[in-house]
Amino acid sequence: MKIGLLGAGRLGICFALLLDKAGYEVIASDIREDYVSNLRSGIIKTSEPQVSKLLSESKNITFVNNNTDVIKECDLIYTFVATPSLPDGSYDISCIRQIIKDIKKCKSDAFNKSLVIGCTTNPGDCDDFQNHLRPYGVDVYYNPEFIAQGSIIRDLEHADMVLVGGSGRHIQDIEKIYDDIQVETPNVYVMSRKAAELVKLAVNCYLTTKITYANMIGQVMHKSGMGDEIDNVLDAIGSDSRVGHKYLGFGFGFGGPCLPRDNRAFAACASKLGLEYNLGQVTDSFNHEHNSFLLDYYVKMNKKHLPFAFDSVAYKRGTDIITESQQYKLCLSLLDRGYKVYVVDNIVEHQCDSRIEWSVPEEDVIWIEL
Repeated sequence: MKIGLLGAGRLGICFALLLDKAGYEVIASDIREDYVSNLRSGIIKTSEPQVSKLLSESKNITFVNNNTDVIKECDLIYTFVATPSLPDGSYDISCIRQIIKDIKKCKSDAFNKSLVIGCTTNPGDCDDFQNHLRPYGVDVYYNPEFIAQGSIIRDLEHADMVLVGGSGRHIQDIEKIYDDIQVETPNVYVMSRKAAELVKLAVNCYLTTKITYANMIGQVMHKSGMGDEIDNVLDAIGSDSRVGHKYLGFGFGFGGPCLPRDNRAFAACASKLGLEYNLGQVTDSFNHEHNSFLLDYYVKMNKKHLPFAFDSVAYKRGTDIITESQQYKLCLSLLDRGYKVYVVDNIVEHQCDSRIEWSVPEEDVIWIEL
């Protein structure tokens, strides 16, 4: 089967490369002409492990810069386009709506095809997409990935679960794809599109809640004069099998392109349903407050007005992403207070404030390491 892919960005290119590795023929589109030209030449600028190697070894991927070729040539079409936050916290799905318009333009060429939404959407969006495409004979599925930046290939190959929302002619093909690209047979959960959309939000919002809980414990311990025992206390809490250690550490808070956005979307969904006690709003507010707590803590401990130093200000070490990075936000606040700030890892230098010193400090500094 020839697989189509619309949106060959950070996640899309990884999925396409694993499809190629598994022996599928892939046609992948992206609107960025220079990016597509580089992909055709086997060139990609990325911090994701394995991606450059897999691209250089790929044999069955055709890269194009228009959606029409993909829609006409492929029966099963995945999309991984951006769905950023709107002011109310919900997702901006305009890129997906454009894809639906492109499919409608193909008319008879779209009949009996399936569109698989791999990007995060608001609960109910995929049902709406299905209503628009049903007259054209297109089935819509929701099939989000559960990955972290900096380990996308590994996470796709070792997923804890595969989530599929919807039913139709290609459901078995979708399940087989994951059998082929994953190292072990995955746990597959099939449900309605709307339920699957909620699962995606709920998983990430549980993670933000757990991160927030750990940071709240840390704040209480700092205020109680027990800051040196935070790690030991959280380790003890996490040893309870009902809690677990993952995401239970005192740190900068949650950031990056996914968790804050998904948390806001969950809050927006709950708010629209009239739910008064909105956990998404609470964790989002605490995350902002926690950064202020850390700023106050480090400024007060710096009696000699020494420079500060970070190992990295990317939202996650090893990535080139500063989107909603709590480390970078703290760094900017320190610069605004008049402090000199060093950052060792310069992978994000071109995206950051020019006041930062990008080097290993050779003077006394206070290291900010959480």
